[in-house]
Amino acid sequence: MKSQKAIRFATALAIAVSGAVASAQIQLPSQPKKGFGASVTPAYDGWWKNPDGSFSYLMGYYNRNWTTEVDIPIGPNNHFEPGDADRGQPTHFGINRNFGMFVVTRPKETPEMDRLWWVLTYNGQTFRIPMHRQADYNITVNKASEESPGGKFNTAPKLRFAENGPVFQHPYGTLDKAMTRTAKVNVPMTIDMWVEDDGLYSNGSNAPLTRPEAPVELVVGKYRGPGKVTVGKGHEHVEPTKGGKPGEDFAGKASTTVTFDTAGDYVVHITGNDLSGKGGGATGCCWTTAMIKVAVTP
Repeated sequence: MKSQKAIRFATALAIAVSGAVASAQIQLPSQPKKGFGASVTPAYDGWWKNPDGSFSYLMGYYNRNWTTEVDIPIGPNNHFEPGDADRGQPTHFGINRNFGMFVVTRPKETPEMDRLWWVLTYNGQTFRIPMHRQADYNITVNKASEESPGGKFNTAPKLRFAENGPVFQHPYGTLDKAMTRTAKVNVPMTIDMWVEDDGLYSNGSNAPLTRPEAPVELVVGKYRGPGKVTVGKGHEHVEPTKGGKPGEDFAGKASTTVTFDTAGDYVVHITGNDLSGKGGGATGCCWTTAMIKVAVTP
């Protein structure tokens, strides 16, 4: 039987829709997929308590425009309320469901019943999704809540942008922790990525893998910025330097390029998924996020 957390993740879309306030007709999950003309919905992926007593809230989104990436600048159509409108959320939205893209951390004094809402408006449809501390949304992002096959507990991949550089691990990616780079318009900027992983997985049912999969898959994309960002090939395949089979310690490297067509300040977002898959295979663990701020000059 799936755990309570697994059921919660499997029904995240229904919860998001039921908790949303729409200014136009809501596109239900049973309706045909649209290439364009559909909504973009915030998604609340859970919360946890930090050692210092503060609370972190994990947010993703669902872009129902299945062939169209969307830009929504910070402002009336993309903001948090009450308080600061900008909480580090994306202004660029890739297609489909994107789990745990950013974290909002609030002080330990924050009341349990306090609500902070992410509001998105696109194609005439407005959705307000709250962050809260309901018990069934409490997740363990540092270690899987269920055993992997073999009795061990899965942890998230480790990601570096230099062979001996700082380590990013878990979905803690925020703007204030972002690496910084510079680039020029229409000149590809290389991103090298080193990864390590324990080769474990959890999928809500502990069922064995049914087909060969890469121990770590990297997703690179635009998060913020004024122009188009083109991601090159390379990140789809992590070349192993150690391990490669389920249950084995794994290490590897991947490289890709990103090209910017307009000068300005950008943020590139990187997600590292292990064998559990997107969103931790409906368990709330284990994937890693990181961001790179890029100042692009003419």
